[in-house]
Amino acid sequence: MKTRIYFLAFALFSFCFTKAQQFINKAVIVYEVKSNIKKTMGNNMWDDMLKENMPQFKTGYYNFTFANNKSIYKFDHWDEKSKMPEFMRKSDEENVWYTDYNTGTFAMQKNVWGSNFNVEDSIPALQWKLTNENRVIAGFNCRKAVAKMFDSVYVYAFYTDEITISGGPCTINGLPGMILGVTIPRLYTSWIATKIMLSSVPENSIKAVDAKKNYSMIWLKKTLVDRTKDWYSEDEDNKDDNRQQKNRFIWTTML
Repeated sequence: MKTRIYFLAFALFSFCFTKAQQFINKAVIVYEVKSNIKKTMGNNMWDDMLKENMPQFKTGYYNFTFANNKSIYKFDHWDEKSKMPEFMRKSDEENVWYTDYNTGTFAMQKNVWGSNFNVEDSIPALQWKLTNENRVIAGFNCRKAVAKMFDSVYVYAFYTDEITISGGPCTINGLPGMILGVTIPRLYTSWIATKIMLSSVPENSIKAVDAKKNYSMIWLKKTLVDRTKDWYSEDEDNKDDNRQQKNRFIWTTML
């Protein structure tokens, strides 16, 4: 009798351990992306007029679909309370990120000034520093890590190693697991996973946007810098604020 009880207890323990060790290699992750748009705007007369008729936050939902160590991240819908002019919505709705972690490459479509630019390049490498801080996001235990982008922009991320892909929203990646939460203070933006769906993953949708021509990240940065060099040039009273405005535009476009 005791032998049977021990056997059943061992079998139950083995089953639970096996279940606990199951790692996720395909799913759809829903992110809530929230930006404090009033903080990102300038302090000139035109921006002040716009702020009066806009909400404090722009909140959208994006889907990160992955399988076979490849992913696609794209816009899904706006929060019903996010009522913004079309020029503040269009680029978000058009942007698409496709990443192949097997080859270390990505293809990104970015809507800039009303036109779609397609970029194909190596996955940007971030130098992460792991911390001992932990947090539960969407039911997963996550560990905090910190990195810098564009030389001076701090990125704070929480990742889980229970999801095997080394990915994250936009071009943020490179941790030993999936990034479920991100905050970039200088962009006044946060990404947080709200739902993870494991069934009916649309694997056929994981592919790059067809493009007649693809550019490099170096080309994109040079183009953005060139086209924004005269922004606010006539406004000598707010040089620091204008510089931050231009930087945030470039950083967001390259993210």
